[in-house]
Amino acid sequence: MVRIRLRRTGLKKQPSYRIVAANSEAPRDGRFIEILGSYNPRTEPFTFEVDEKKVYDWLSKGAQPSESVTKLFESVGLMERYKRFKAGESLETILAEADAYYANRVVNPKTRG
Repeated sequence: MVRIRLRRTGLKKQPSYRIVAANSEAPRDGRFIEILGSYNPRTEPFTFEVDEKKVYDWLSKGAQPSESVTKLFESVGLMERYKRFKAGESLETILAEADAYYANRVVNPKTRG
């Protein structure tokens, strides 16, 4: 089974993560299929970049997001947009709305701690 999950990167005590599609049996930082985006919890608010088209593609193929990824997706409204995509709304309009959301999101590039 394919899972969409976080893959830890960064230095000791300075975590940042990649959002990847990986086999559920692969180790956390091991082999993965595709990089879908990145997540940095150390900025205020957190930095979150993802290719929503790829995420929708993997979700429609049956990939299951991990619990932490599901929370991240819900916090930026991705799961809501995906439900609208499944209901038949145009992909172009949803992606345009997502781009507008990410463009209006103000993130301080300075990291904490």
